[in-house]
Amino acid sequence: MEPSAEVVIRPATAADHPAVVELAGTALGWAPDQPNLELFRWKHVANPFGASPMWVAEHGDRLVAFRTLLRWEFDDPERGAQRAVRPVDTATHPDHQGQGLFRRLTLGAVDVLQAEGVDLAFNTPNDQSRPGYLSMGWVDVGRVPVAVDVRSPAALARMLRARVPAAKWSLDADVGEAAADVLADTPAADALLASQPAPRGLRTRRSPAFLRWRYADGPLAYRALLRSSDLTDGVALFRLRSRGSATEATLCDVIVPGDDPRLVRELVAAVRRHARPDYVIQVRDRRHGRGGLPLPGQGPRLTGRALARADVPPLAGWDLRLGDIELF
Repeated sequence: MEPSAEVVIRPATAADHPAVVELAGTALGWAPDQPNLELFRWKHVANPFGASPMWVAEHGDRLVAFRTLLRWEFDDPERGAQRAVRPVDTATHPDHQGQGLFRRLTLGAVDVLQAEGVDLAFNTPNDQSRPGYLSMGWVDVGRVPVAVDVRSPAALARMLRARVPAAKWSLDADVGEAAADVLADTPAADALLASQPAPRGLRTRRSPAFLRWRYADGPLAYRALLRSSDLTDGVALFRLRSRGSATEATLCDVIVPGDDPRLVRELVAAVRRHARPDYVIQVRDRRHGRGGLPLPGQGPRLTGRALARADVPPLAGWDLRLGDIELF
């Protein structure tokens, strides 16, 4: 194994993307017959919040590690617009693991982005990577609460047996409409978003451009279920995917006029009725009618690190939807 001192770290360029995806395939098991490069470029190039800052580590002419941080923006009820990044895709070639490249890449990125004026970093690392983030100054914010609406007792049994991660790629579905078709109506999307109340905590800065990018432009086949023929009356954005033998409806966002709890419940029930999954999963929020059966200990753990701002809000200071965290 070569010493890490011989590894050179530099900013990545677009020309590095195919090699980065190839390395992810080697280190993380991304299957070569899947649209990984398309997904990668959707996340990191087309993002309306800006292209992802990205660094690679080279040993000679060989790329041996990479680190990307997805740009994000929030509305804060006290501070207004907040610029954020979320450490997401990263990998180190098996021949160079254990040399501290993950730490070097991540802390180097933090220094650059803090100097740039980015307010905070946040992510939902798994149990294996979370200790590494905590050792680099991240704090454990808490577990994002999730809840399910189950279709039947048999469906509940399938859900309880499905003790595996949900599939990355969506199942084919014809319920509702393609999100790309619905969200093409920019004036209606703008009017619906304008009806939303002020955020209660850090809430993603949603715009028609953001909604199209998040749910229409990538390769993940999101669906949209409307309350009526008019988008301004409200929409549920979701996708179907497998979790073991169960079919999950991942309810990413429900946007209704005024964020009316009654209308939210109506659309959640409509997704369950028309899509006929075993269960619908969403971020749990009793205050706004986003309820269902709570799943204690099952939501992703949110971590964060303050950069330009002085603190990371506690869990009650975040106003998240499942679409903010289900893929990244």
